Parts: sequence; structure tokens; C-alpha cells
Amino acid sequence: MHETTSMGLGHAVALLAAMVVAATLFRRFGLGAVLGYLAAGLLIGPSALGVVRDPQSVLHVAEFGVVMFLFIIGLEMRPARLWSLRKEIFGLGAVQVLACALLLTGLALLAGLAWYAALIAGFGFALSSTAIVMQLLQERNENAEPGGQRVVSILLFEDLAIVPLLALVAVLAGAYGSSVETGYPIWMTIGLAIAAVALVYVAGRWIVNPFFRLLARYGGREVMTMGALLVVLGAAWAMNLGGLSMAMGAFLAGVLLSESTFRHQLEADVEPFRGLLLGLFFLSVGMSLDLRVVIADWAWVLGGLAAFMSAKMIAVYAVARIRQKHGEGLLRAALMGEGGEFAFVLYSTAFAAGLFDARTAAILSAVVILSMALTPLRVMLADRLRPNEALSPDDAEGVDRADNLRERVLIIGFGRFAQVVSQPLLARDVDVSIIDMDVEMIQAAGNFGFKVFYGDGSRLDVLRASGAEKAETVLVCVDKPEVADRIVELVKAEFPLTKLFVRAFDRGHSIRLVEAGVEYQLRETFESALVFGHQVLIDLGFSDEEARETIEDVRRRDEERFTLQLSGGLQAGRSLMRGNIATPQPAPYVKPRREGRALNEEAAEVLEDEDEREKAGA
Repeated sequence: MHETTSMGLGHAVALLAAMVVAATLFRRFGLGAVLGYLAAGLLIGPSALGVVRDPQSVLHVAEFGVVMFLFIIGLEMRPARLWSLRKEIFGLGAVQVLACALLLTGLALLAGLAWYAALIAGFGFALSSTAIVMQLLQERNENAEPGGQRVVSILLFEDLAIVPLLALVAVLAGAYGSSVETGYPIWMTIGLAIAAVALVYVAGRWIVNPFFRLLARYGGREVMTMGALLVVLGAAWAMNLGGLSMAMGAFLAGVLLSESTFRHQLEADVEPFRGLLLGLFFLSVGMSLDLRVVIADWAWVLGGLAAFMSAKMIAVYAVARIRQKHGEGLLRAALMGEGGEFAFVLYSTAFAAGLFDARTAAILSAVVILSMALTPLRVMLADRLRPNEALSPDDAEGVDRADNLRERVLIIGFGRFAQVVSQPLLARDVDVSIIDMDVEMIQAAGNFGFKVFYGDGSRLDVLRASGAEKAETVLVCVDKPEVADRIVELVKAEFPLTKLFVRAFDRGHSIRLVEAGVEYQLRETFESALVFGHQVLIDLGFSDEEARETIEDVRRRDEERFTLQLSGGLQAGRSLMRGNIATPQPAPYVKPRREGRALNEEAAEVLEDEDEREKAGA
């Protein structure tokens, strides 16, 4: 084979072999798969063994692993949940990017770069690696934790920031660059970005669900897989045409499909491609490191790596400490202390526009790649330095993980609600298994005669170990509605014969649970509020019978309103609610010339009673 740059079957075998061996070895020694992929890529790349001579050809394909990864993350995040993170996305994300960029730009100026080149170098390194950070968060099972959600929010802002940064490069190229072609005008770039977002939104909201219903009815399993890939890659392609990141398009498509009935099918179809291509992406990043540049300019590369990485970690930690504890700030600094994929885009664009020379671009790219390779090691060091802010279930006394439980009823979450729910079951000697994630609560419950096992009910492996498949009924008593939704989806998808009784947070959550097909749901405060109101009426002088009739009327009206809301939305059935604003009495437009008269004796008695009440009120 004389064409060393072409990719053949032998190259594919070499890539897969490197990925399998590297992931296995590095995980065996606790270093993580990401570092293994990067090291294997460096080994088989052009700078070492030279098995693959053109890493860019692999990188272009492997970038779709990041795309599919962001699509799956989007499937886990409902639009309401994303909206609740808007302050973190546009507030926290903007503060961190600007703080990092200013500090890094100052360092680049001290290194002798022109101010416009220093600005691009600083902003490029300020954007973290979405692929590496998200992969590490998933491996640590922290992407759904509050701290992990804040990291995801910052990454989303960084994905959005690439558009104005590319526009900035175009402006600087027109004033200081040597290249004539600077791309689209700014107004056209922004217009294309808005059009791309609108296109993905319209397709995800009104086209994709009917499309999958059609495929499910007439297509086979392989057609559904093709359809899933079409949706992910189509959204990425539309965003790429608009100048936005492909990953951002896939994420938006995932969010729009997060409430679709085909969500689990989509996730299952995309997952195998995601894992393979994401590993290939890290491998290609390792192959892209040019050791000749590192050797020739080792002082600049290592000095730039130490300075940029340290400065960014300091800025990230300082921003995190504004509101968060030391432990979270340390972990966030370690996770986001590297440059990311967008740095390559900015640096190559700046080089093509004449804002960088080839040597500067090569040194900056080497610094970014090395910082990415050091991310798993930084995280390992941060874990050692972080204070132990929570008890470990493996180290805590009297705490056992859920394993091979086989009881009639499984209770997930053992807070105040579940503690009361358990009493009538235990009074009738019903066999009950209980799992929770709060180590201190598990220990406290043991002092009161409860055996609670440690386990995350939103994970399928924990549900299996807790006996959800064999249980007659699962009681979901967690206090977070999004966690309850996740558990319901998993149980319905994996154990359809198991009954679900779920603690609901509010009316909207109750509606979602009914639509999901649970056997029973109850708003956590509803019945206690009715009992409370009943006692207030008694204290105000109403008879017990009057109070009981009134509470039953409130319950009936609430049920009717809830039924209307299931079909008409939360605003339906408002007339069934009683408010404390006075309602005006209706009056005719034209006063009748003759007074009304009763048609029978019963009607006459009713009219007389109303007249007497009006006189008494006057």
C-alpha cells in the first residue's frame, strides 16, 4: 500500500484494536478510558508509529461521536428543565468565559503576541472540551447532579459563543489579516444561525414525531435506526450550515424529542454509534499532536501549557467560589482547565485569515491537545484534594448497597412521605424493600428499626438489583419530579408488568404521570391540605357535617378540573376553582317589562327564600 494517507480495512482494524486495548488497560489501572484513547492515538499517529498518517480524516468522522453524545444529553433534559437552567447558561457561562478569556489574553500579550492574536488565543483556550468533560461526568455518574448541571450549562453557553467569536475573527481579519476572503458578513452569519435554530425547532416540534410514527408502523427495526441517525445528523448539518456547532444542533434536537414517545427507542438506536465514534474522536485528538512541534519549541509548548492551564483553572475556581463550595470549585477547575475542540476551529480560521503564523498556530494547538490529555489526571488529583463533603455508602457503618432484593413492594426514596406510607404496609406484614441515596438518612433510619439499602432508583442496574422486575408494586416516593419521571420511564420501558404508585410534586407533574400510565399518583400535599382545611372550618364554628360536605365538594371540583386539564392543559377548568376576588352578578342587557313569576309552588318557595335573604343582607 503506497497510499499512506488513504484509509483501508487494515487502518480500521488498527484503530479498533488500539481503542479496545487502551480502554481496557487504562480502566484496569483506574486512569479512565479517555486518557487511554488519547495515549493510543499518540502511539499510532504520525508522530510515533505512523499507522495512520492523516489524523484529520479520522477526526472529521469521529466528530459525529460528540454530536451523538450531545443528542443523548438533550434527550435527558426536558424543555422545562432547560429553561430552569437559563440563568446558569447565560449568567454563569458568560461570566466564566469572559473571566478566563481576559486572564488568558493577558498572558498571551506577555508572551509577545499582537493584541488581536492574543485575544483569539485567549478566547480559544477559554472554551472547554465538551466531549471530554461530558464523558468524564458520565463515567462519574455526576451529569445529573446539581454541580454537573452547572458544568453542562457552561458548556452549552460555550457552544453558543462560537458564533460571535467566529464573527470577531472575521472583523479582525478585515482590519489586521492578510487574507482577502473573510467569509460571510456578520449580519448574514447571525441570520443563518437564527434560521438554523428555527429550522431544527420546527422540525423537532411538528415533523419528527409523525415521521417516527410512520416508520414504526411501516418500517422495520433497521429503518427506525436509520431514522434516528437521520434526525441527529440532519439537525447537526442544519446547525453547521448556519455557522453554529453541530453538537449544539444535536443537543437542541434531543431536547425537543425528550418528551416524545420514541425517546427510549432513539436513545437505544444512537447509543452504539455514540460510544464507538466518541472513542474514535479522542483517538484522533491524540493522533493530531505533532511531536515535532513539541520537540522543536518545547519551551514555548510546555511554558504555554503550564501558564494557560493554571490561569484557566484559577479563573474557573474563582467564578465557582462566588456561590459554590470549595469542593465543587476544585472539581470544576479540574474538569474545565483544558482548551476544547472549538480552539482548533478558531486557531485554524485565524491562521487562514492571516492573524496567526503557522508556528504560532501549531504551538497553540499543541498546548490545547496536551491540556485535553491531562484532564483525567487533573480530575484524579482534584478528587484527592477535595474534602469529603458526603459520607460514602461503602465506608459508612450500617449501610449496604441494594443487591438481589426480592420483596413484594419496592419503595424508592425514604423521606418523610415514604416513612408514613410504609406504616400501613408494615402493619399488615407486607414484605417491603427500601432504597435511598442519603447515607446519613439510611443510618438514622436504622436507629428506628428500618433496613434501608443504598441505591439510585433512576439507574436501571440498581432497579434490577433492587428487585423491580419481581416486585408486585413499586412506590416512587422521591422528592424531585425529574427523578420520579426518570424512574417511571425506566420501569414502564423495562418492567411493564410492575405497578407504579408515584408521589407527585404538583398538578403538572400529576398530569405527566397519568399520561405515562402509572397506576396511581397523589400530589404530596393535597390530602394533608384538605384535612388542614377541614379542621379550620370546625374551628370557625361550622358543624362537622358541613365541613365534611365542603371538603368533599372541593375534592370533587378538583377531580373534575384535573380531568379537564388532562385534555386541555393546565389552564382548563379554571371556572371550577374558587377565588377570593368578588365575582360580579350577571345583569341583562335589556330589563324585561314584566317581573318573572314562578311556574309551580316549589319555585315560588325558592324565590321567597331568596327575597328574604336579600332583605336580611341589606
